[in-house]
Amino acid sequence: MIGSPRAALALIVAIALAGFSGVAPLKAQTALPSGAAGSPAQASLEPGQWPQAIADVAPDPEVRFGTLPNGMRYALRRQTIPEGQAALRLRIDAGSLMETDDQQGLAHFLEHMAFNGSEAVPEGEMIKILERLGLAFGADTNASTGFDETIYKLDLPRTDAETVSTSLMLLRETAMSLLIAQDAVDRERGIVLSEERARDTPPYRLYKSRLAFLLRDQRLNDRYPIGDVEVLRTAPASAIRDFYQAYYRPERTLLVAAGDFDLDAMEAQIVEAFGGWTVEGPAGVDPDLGQIPTRGLEARVAVEPGVQAALQMAWVRTPDERADSLARRRGEVVEQLGFSVLNRRLSALARASDPPFLGAGAFVNDEFGAAETTSILANAQEGRWREALSAIEAEQRRLLQHGVRQDELDREIAEYRARLQANVAGAATRRPSALAQQILGATAEDMVVTSPAQDLALFEAAVDGLEASAVSRALAEAFQGQGPLIFLASPTPVEGGEAAVIAAYEASRANPVSPPEALVQLEWPYASFGAPGKVAETLEVADLDTVFIRFENGVRLTVKPTRFQDDEILVSVNVGDGLQSLPADAQSLAWAAQAFAEGGLGQITAEDMERVLASRVYGLRLQVSDEAFTLSGETRPEDLDIQMQVMGAYLTDPAWRGEAFARIQAAGATIHEQYEATANGVLSRDLAGLLHAGDRRWTFPSKAEIADARLEDLRGQLAPLGNAPIEVVIVGDTTVEKATEAVAQTLGALPARAERTSAAQTSGVAFPAAPPAPLRRTHKGRDDQSIGYVAWPSTDFFADPQAAREAAVLGEILRLRLTEELRESQGATYSPSVNYNHSYVWEGWGYMSASVEIPPAGLDAFFADVAKIAADLRTTPVEADELERARQPRLERIARARVTNGYWLSELSGGQADPRRLDAIRAVIPGTERVTAEDVQRAAERILRPDTAWKIEVVPEE
Repeated sequence: MIGSPRAALALIVAIALAGFSGVAPLKAQTALPSGAAGSPAQASLEPGQWPQAIADVAPDPEVRFGTLPNGMRYALRRQTIPEGQAALRLRIDAGSLMETDDQQGLAHFLEHMAFNGSEAVPEGEMIKILERLGLAFGADTNASTGFDETIYKLDLPRTDAETVSTSLMLLRETAMSLLIAQDAVDRERGIVLSEERARDTPPYRLYKSRLAFLLRDQRLNDRYPIGDVEVLRTAPASAIRDFYQAYYRPERTLLVAAGDFDLDAMEAQIVEAFGGWTVEGPAGVDPDLGQIPTRGLEARVAVEPGVQAALQMAWVRTPDERADSLARRRGEVVEQLGFSVLNRRLSALARASDPPFLGAGAFVNDEFGAAETTSILANAQEGRWREALSAIEAEQRRLLQHGVRQDELDREIAEYRARLQANVAGAATRRPSALAQQILGATAEDMVVTSPAQDLALFEAAVDGLEASAVSRALAEAFQGQGPLIFLASPTPVEGGEAAVIAAYEASRANPVSPPEALVQLEWPYASFGAPGKVAETLEVADLDTVFIRFENGVRLTVKPTRFQDDEILVSVNVGDGLQSLPADAQSLAWAAQAFAEGGLGQITAEDMERVLASRVYGLRLQVSDEAFTLSGETRPEDLDIQMQVMGAYLTDPAWRGEAFARIQAAGATIHEQYEATANGVLSRDLAGLLHAGDRRWTFPSKAEIADARLEDLRGQLAPLGNAPIEVVIVGDTTVEKATEAVAQTLGALPARAERTSAAQTSGVAFPAAPPAPLRRTHKGRDDQSIGYVAWPSTDFFADPQAAREAAVLGEILRLRLTEELRESQGATYSPSVNYNHSYVWEGWGYMSASVEIPPAGLDAFFADVAKIAADLRTTPVEADELERARQPRLERIARARVTNGYWLSELSGGQADPRRLDAIRAVIPGTERVTAEDVQRAAERILRPDTAWKIEVVPEE
């Protein structure tokens, strides 16, 4: 697949910055370089050399670094928690930037060919080998291609000798022994072209327009990882092989292994597997990425239907190529603190009454070694781009003219320190995949791999005696460069075009800016909820290491202490019955639920709460689920009291300020146009409502319903938060005694709430009847994009729990069949999808589905193929090998989930009121293990019936 970046910043609005975040087809690099003095200039690593060889930064002592004689590097980190798991990552230092004109897209195509035959593994066998070991394709076995790298990923469910040796063998085959046969290439073309279709969305096109404007005349604009369609259609296997031989070389390769294994044994296996790797022929070279031209104030307007109006104001300069050093890292800390201050100011503007934008953020970005950019981004309300531009321009100028205040800086230092301290506390139980990614990410940027403790120590040294004036100087340097370059994305034409944008910018520059106001000192006003509640009943569930507690006021507490993740505690407060308590004929306002937390509290705003609690770790999210209104958060042991105080305050004194609701409502003004721009958008918008036969609790609101929605209506739907029964679930690094005390001081101290006297309404939710022909929805995107979707009704989980487990294995087999037929055999699609759901709540409601992205001409064939596969599953028992390849990855996925706090938080919710849920936890693994081929066939006969198959297709508008 094409690598995708994380969003550069988190915005509080419901809609992400269109074209500026996770939709871009590349891997983000979001380090914040600075102009700190004292760093070595223009240093570069020799082949096989590690960054610590030329840096004054000490590497993480827990990581073993090595280099083979052929130049291949490896990094090993032992991590025994969770037991028996590991992550392997193979990074090739080459991506689309290295392609020639007639190779555009072949770095990514080559990544696909890694799964299609090598000297030791026949075509089509690699995935099957991994499935037999318990690795699921996609979830545990994956790869990505970016501008400057290609990464192959294996997450091992076990670290026994067979799994480790087989996995290393497969990575070795990928690195040095791929066949790249012409017939296999031809079969793979359709899959790659399907991926190109699926990713060609309005935000992606906007991303390309933005990059072309900011990095004018540079190579990045001609080398997107997905490549050129004509090259993908016609390139011979020899062209892919040429790239393989030139760039898949030991001196460009890094292998990272993190997990529960013996370091010496793993190192020996790597030496044996890769030590003899040699490559004939000339080595590929790193390309010239182009020069940064001299530019002043410029603007570009990009009109793209289906996006939200958004602005970027950027400055472009040459990349920072200094070697890693303590001085550089100290400078980065100072600079990052400055941007945190700026982002806090922008957030305050977004939270104000009648804000100038929906959300905004500022950051520095390394554009893959081609340039460094400093940007301020803003989401604009419909028709109000001028206000958004004026606001971000004024804040940038205010920062440069008046600098950072010391009280602002002190707040950001406290919050930054709290995050780093939490990282240190949880370091011993980090997941292998997270460790591998950290090592991979640092090394890819030629940075020394350091530990959380080292990062905290460096931070403390950087902020010791740090004054606001030093941060202000660092920010002034960060805004140097060519520009400002102003990019305006709009779903409709902008009157006056670029000239109007420049005029608006210059008009804003003419207005003076005042210094920022001093922060008012505040105290947290919700530290006491009265006399602590008393425990009325305690019940130990020994086999699940769980304790049930009931307070005298009716609040129920479930506690499961764990050591899965040091310093992590997850909390859910489940109130009332969620969607069960809402009317089926009234549109749900769950889309605006975020306004509850953003509305703040009666005695303090959300913004001031963040400032007062800057040094504390807590969270608050509201979700309206089938069974409860749920407040959730993540904290650490020393802040569990604060976490519970925050939740108690929101249950007793929510402020319901209207600004947050108005902002979410404004963001929704163009959401339908965004959904309608792609087939996938239309399906994701409409599917939940359709699968619930039009029940308004699941339908997506119309434009008019969004525009006409009122805060009072949301408040009414969430009224149970104030009076309905409360269940608290706490899982993680705590004790039963500490969790009980924290709840007794807060929710246990509240006035009594009525106990649930009767079961909530769980019937009456219907699955739609099968239509005589597929339903049809249309989208406004490319005319070769469409989606076919078919779903069969099943039933709820508790109607027959073992039958539900059998159906889950059937779903995994259906996934294997669709992948083998539509992707591997036909090459028709990139990613066929299968889902299954057996409700814990709604009587009789459940389903299994299959879907595919495919050109419209292939829809009839897709439905026919699905029907044929379903018929075969009904009439013929599956082979033992196929059953194992479906069942084993599912078992491993469950086993790995059971050593996470999140799994237990979810599974234990509702367990006190419904003991059947506890039985489901106990039975999930043994019940799945005993599923047979005959069970799967009976499940297919029961579910995959042609007369109940509900179908929909999403096709282009005519």
